[in-house]
Amino acid sequence: MTSDATLARLREYMVGPSRFMTLVSVFELGIVDTLRATPGQTAAQLAETVGAAKPDAVEQLLFLLVKEGFIAYDETTGGYSLDALGQVAEKDLDRALRYMNLIKVTALRQLFYLTESVKTGTIVGLKELYGADGTLYDAVDDNEDLNDSWLTLMNQVTANIDPWFFANIDVPAGSQVLDVAGNTGLGAIHTYRHKQSPGLKVTTFDLPHKETEALANFKAEGLEEHLSFIGGNVFAEIPKGFDVALIKHFLDMFDKDDVLTILKGVHKSLNVGGEVHILVPVYPEDITDTDNYNVDFFPAFFIGAAMGQGGPQKLSVYQAWLEEAGFKVTKAITKDAAEIPRDVIPVQAILSATKVA
Repeated sequence: MTSDATLARLREYMVGPSRFMTLVSVFELGIVDTLRATPGQTAAQLAETVGAAKPDAVEQLLFLLVKEGFIAYDETTGGYSLDALGQVAEKDLDRALRYMNLIKVTALRQLFYLTESVKTGTIVGLKELYGADGTLYDAVDDNEDLNDSWLTLMNQVTANIDPWFFANIDVPAGSQVLDVAGNTGLGAIHTYRHKQSPGLKVTTFDLPHKETEALANFKAEGLEEHLSFIGGNVFAEIPKGFDVALIKHFLDMFDKDDVLTILKGVHKSLNVGGEVHILVPVYPEDITDTDNYNVDFFPAFFIGAAMGQGGPQKLSVYQAWLEEAGFKVTKAITKDAAEIPRDVIPVQAILSATKVA
């Protein structure tokens, strides 16, 4: 890369935050919905529609979207209409907006303190902005805006990825399954729905304060006879006597030492011959792969906005860590990028491994 090309690349980073917030603001102001319903409105008309905004300010925001081809401008009438945004299904736009909302609410503000978070190993932004110690996953319990932004997207991610996950793992009939760090039971519900068999029992294992909501979710689904909850901490002791363990959306939250602690704990929890199935975003083996955005997003998110540590690894690294924890890896696959909507950031992988005698 030449010097000029490097400087031009740096410029792309400089304008990134303002680009992002301009786009988000246009959606939040209702301009996209307004133009979908009534194309051809001028900046003055849009300003009246969205509230007490000045036409000048609305027009300033729209310049970028016209430049990007998201919105079209008619020089003759002064009217705006949807261009590329009008070609995207509303359900797909809604999915992209959930990602953008997560980035705005849980990441953008906190990442102002990324450097301090790296130095301290803590989420400095959460402390400064919310007075919260601990991690994002602690803070969501006490802050509705964080919880709504995070949980809405996580439930969407889980619903979208679980069919692929369960289609690629084996849960023998009648198994005793442990969903490790299964939050409030959605994963257990999906496990039973996808792998139902006579005698199948699925147990959610997570922090004790999640039990009430998990049990309510099981009851609402009519599955309270098949699903249960055990409270505890993965870094203390994981319940024993299970045939299958699931670890989903969890391992990438931690650095190597903690990941190995979790994997060794799961190893102890399984019966001999039992299997663990892991769902986790991964970096490409060639880190310069420009089609994989995990490395663009997750390091800053986990270190500066979520955990103060962690981040995904390459698939080969997770394989090595599983073997170090005493497992024999039987499957390691990455989801085909062609099957992932282009607005979705995570590229997920499945690793399956057996506890051998």
